[in-house]
Amino acid sequence: MSRINETGVSFDLQQFIAISSKFGVWSLQNVEKISRLPAGKWMSFYLMDHVAVEESGTGSPVVCVHGLGGSSNTWSAMHPSLDAHRLIRIDLPGSGRSKLPTEELSMTLLVQCLQTICKRLGITDAQWLGHSMGTIVLQHLAVAEPSLVKSMVLFGPLAEPPEAARENIRNRAEKIRNTGMQGLQEVTESLLTTAVSEHTKRNNPSAYAYVRESLMRQSPLGYAATCDVLSQARSADVERIASPVLLVTGEEDKVSPPEAVHALARRMGSAKSVVLTRCGHWTPIEKPHECAREARAFLKRHA
Repeated sequence: MSRINETGVSFDLQQFIAISSKFGVWSLQNVEKISRLPAGKWMSFYLMDHVAVEESGTGSPVVCVHGLGGSSNTWSAMHPSLDAHRLIRIDLPGSGRSKLPTEELSMTLLVQCLQTICKRLGITDAQWLGHSMGTIVLQHLAVAEPSLVKSMVLFGPLAEPPEAARENIRNRAEKIRNTGMQGLQEVTESLLTTAVSEHTKRNNPSAYAYVRESLMRQSPLGYAATCDVLSQARSADVERIASPVLLVTGEEDKVSPPEAVHALARRMGSAKSVVLTRCGHWTPIEKPHECAREARAFLKRHA
């Protein structure tokens, strides 16, 4: 049987035909690889126009969107607690295993990417989890296509960066463009001074190491381009968001401080906010059990 290797993932032509029948043919660069997991569980991996997508489970769809410096693995620690759902985890363009697109990265492109993935996976409405910059993308998605957003749980949420932070984000991008991996490492070490809580630094070295590795493993050009998008991001018209929203932040989150998150909740009208103790900005990594508990209860209420 012939095998196709255009994406670096090999598979039988017969399998490709089956995938095409299920999802439609958009290019040979959109493939599926199924990994069998213990106890009859499974996980699918897709490349959709060079965007990496993981899917597992068979319940109602929950789509997970990471933030700057993250990937689909931002949700790995929470994954076991959400296995009652059809869980879709995306590496946004330019992040993780996803290539930087040829066109300029923008907030509009990121929103369209999520819409396209849902369309290709046959998802017409979903519940959503977002972290950090991913929460901004989801707020824009909820305004652009309300019917696609059944509810949202947003971790480390913000509507837009504070004006004072925009220049720092632009400078971060320029530094990494000029010095590559060296610049990315220096930026990482600087961010780690405030990215996680003091409790996480002292008592959860695995979480601290994960955040460091997640940042340092990014493509320098992809990370810089994503910084550009974040530095230019403006708030969505969040007052128009009608779907239920839960905002979760850490009491030591310097990016999304509790007072700012409470203010965002008030703008959204029906949103609720929760503050986790001894937690910084990387809530799904620093407090995965607490985040999973809040998410699971919220998703069940608004199923």
